Amino acid sequence: MSICVIGTGYVGLVAGVCFADTGQSVVCVDANPRIVEKLTAGQPTIYEPGLAEMLERNIHAGRLTFTTDLADAIGRCGTIFIAVGTPPQPSGDVDLGQVVAVANSIAAHADRSKVVVMKSTVPVGTCRLVSDIFAKHARVQLDYVSNPEFLKEGNAIEDFTKPDRVVIGAFNPKAAQIIADLYAPYMRQSQRILVTDPLSAEIAKYAANTMLAMRISFMNELSRLCEASGANVDDVRRCVGSDQRIGPAFLFPGLGYGGSCFPKDVQALIHIGQKYSTPMNLAVATHEANRAQVPYFQSLISRWADGKLAGRKIAVWGLAYKARTDDTRMSPAVEVVQWLLQQGAMVTAHDPQAIPNARKTLGDAVTYREQMYPTLDGADALLVLTDWQEYRNPDFEEVKRRLASAVVFDGRNLYNPRSLRDMGFVYTSIGRPTL
Repeated sequence: MSICVIGTGYVGLVAGVCFADTGQSVVCVDANPRIVEKLTAGQPTIYEPGLAEMLERNIHAGRLTFTTDLADAIGRCGTIFIAVGTPPQPSGDVDLGQVVAVANSIAAHADRSKVVVMKSTVPVGTCRLVSDIFAKHARVQLDYVSNPEFLKEGNAIEDFTKPDRVVIGAFNPKAAQIIADLYAPYMRQSQRILVTDPLSAEIAKYAANTMLAMRISFMNELSRLCEASGANVDDVRRCVGSDQRIGPAFLFPGLGYGGSCFPKDVQALIHIGQKYSTPMNLAVATHEANRAQVPYFQSLISRWADGKLAGRKIAVWGLAYKARTDDTRMSPAVEVVQWLLQQGAMVTAHDPQAIPNARKTLGDAVTYREQMYPTLDGADALLVLTDWQEYRNPDFEEVKRRLASAVVFDGRNLYNPRSLRDMGFVYTSIGRPTL
């Protein structure tokens, strides 16, 4: 079976490469010739562990190609995945402009029956919108299937090839089976496919992301309560997470969630609730709690500096919104750096992967270092803002030697407070008592 994937962003590229790796013939479409040229040469446009090797392998095997010719790709493939962007609008609603444009193109160019799979994150009811376009403009039968992605950036290949579940929402059971067969190579040990209607599948994506975001926001609210009361958020987290009904995942306090999914999807669910006159009160609270976390961290820094950051040199470790990705969209780390610059601080920063993307937002107001330790030279404080593995156990003697002042603000609670204080650091973390 030939597969067409329209859109080579995070979702589309991972899906295309992984399907090709099972032996399928896959053509990925992007409107940007430079992106197509780069991918054709085997150069990933995003950082994702394992992606580069898989991309090169499948291009070399002839199973994976890239093109800007949408009409040709639609014409020669029996299954089409839509993986275009669905950016947020100022209202919180989702911009479906790219989805609608692609749906019209598929309807115009399809010359035989096809299964069209929505991989983009779209509001409930998009299945009806796209199906109506097909009914009005297509000359052949086009079956709509909702197949939301549940990938974690930094672990996307593993999540795709060993999924917790694959959700397939379809009106036509035959179309659902076609998509289930595509995932069969990843189901050899156990069956994890959930078949439902498209409306339920569309809501399930937003529900999952908002539930996870809710856990993060709740733990961050608890971290502020712990800081105010003298409790230890690590102990609270362990006590809560040991309950088998709750579990430990997504209960780590920090700077709040970021990236391209959680912020957008939480606000989209809020807007969807308004559209259907069903307030999503917990989603609203989740969003507001998340917005408060970076200002809370900033207040800790401001308190240390007596409100006077102008002229201070600050070292920053981490710019991506999380480890194992180069994604800086809605990154709390970038937000903290922007605030430091506004306060007149001089910022020197390191990140293993995200500097090119961070530079697009921060420009040359920040001094970027390719190595982590030179970032510290002469700095008044170190801020740890992303939980990269290489930041978890640094040479603290080297850190102390390079810093002008042995001050560390740990926005990810990576270090042991007592150990750092015993080494002579002034150490501040999230929701853990000052020793």
